[in-house]
Amino acid sequence: METKTKNKFDAVKFAREQKDRLDKIFSTMTKEEILEYLKSKSIERGRIKPDA
Repeated sequence: METKTKNKFDAVKFAREQKDRLDKIFSTMTKEEILEYLKSKSIERGRIKPDA
């Protein structure tokens, strides 16, 4: 069965690109550096309350 619409956004491609991007960033970091990086990014985006 063919779909009649053509999606402009490919979720699988996007997920693979993000995985590869993060892999490049994390490949040179230690476990502690990775955790600190993720924590700082989470705070920047407002996902964790600073006092939590």
